[in-house]
Amino acid sequence: MVERRIELNRRYQRKKKLAKLKSKLAAAKDGRERELILKKIHAISPFWEEPQQA
Repeated sequence: MVERRIELNRRYQRKKKLAKLKSKLAAAKDGRERELILKKIHAISPFWEEPQQA
């Protein structure tokens, strides 16, 4: 059961971190800042894509 708890904690931490980075991405002012944030997001979740703007 310890391994499962470690997995779950890792998943929860990743979820919190992604939420924080996504909010920073939405508030990013310039392209350079956006690129840095996107690199961090892709390091955590390689298949994540930014949603299309309507």
